[in-house]
Amino acid sequence: MSFRDLLLTDKIIIELDKALTTLVGTPPSSGRENPARDIEEKTLNDNERRHSIALMRVNHAGEVSAQALYQGQALTAKLTNVREAMQQAATEENDHLLWCEKRIHQLEGRTSLLNPLWYVGSFMIGAVAGKIGDKWSLGFVAETEKQVIEHLDEHLDKVSENDLRSRSILAQMREDEGHHQESALAAGGAELPWLVRKIMQPMSKVMTRSSYWL
Repeated sequence: MSFRDLLLTDKIIIELDKALTTLVGTPPSSGRENPARDIEEKTLNDNERRHSIALMRVNHAGEVSAQALYQGQALTAKLTNVREAMQQAATEENDHLLWCEKRIHQLEGRTSLLNPLWYVGSFMIGAVAGKIGDKWSLGFVAETEKQVIEHLDEHLDKVSENDLRSRSILAQMREDEGHHQESALAAGGAELPWLVRKIMQPMSKVMTRSSYWL
């Protein structure tokens, strides 16, 4: 039985399970090694450690949002290949989620208290995007990944040169996000209207600035 053939109640249960797994569990990943695994841990001063925690918390919150976005789009995607592509991307994004969470814990920090809010909001946006049409849904993914790459570039500039583990994670994430952007466009993603792209930018800033502190 395909996902499309399931009853509404079954779909709701599945999506709730995915949400809880993302927020408080251990989501399935691709099995790739953590890029920081064999990196030497250098001593950070208090300011460097707190800043790294905050930056990695922002990136973890972004990955929570990415999970919800992909799951929402997969739920309403019309073409099977698009739905499968969304699910595959979500699995790969789980790598980032787990890497960021582990790094935060290593630095003795915590993840964002606002993660449930980011998940719900992003899931709804993804579901709407998927409902509008697959080409627009894929275009939304491409634009989202573009903005994520810009944030990662900023974080690579801001994180301490001594925090080699966080830097290695951010660098691998940037490479993966670029691949996801290219894949979305190659699959038929349409460029979003100028106004939509502009609206997305302040929404992204609200999430990043809030998650830095909360």
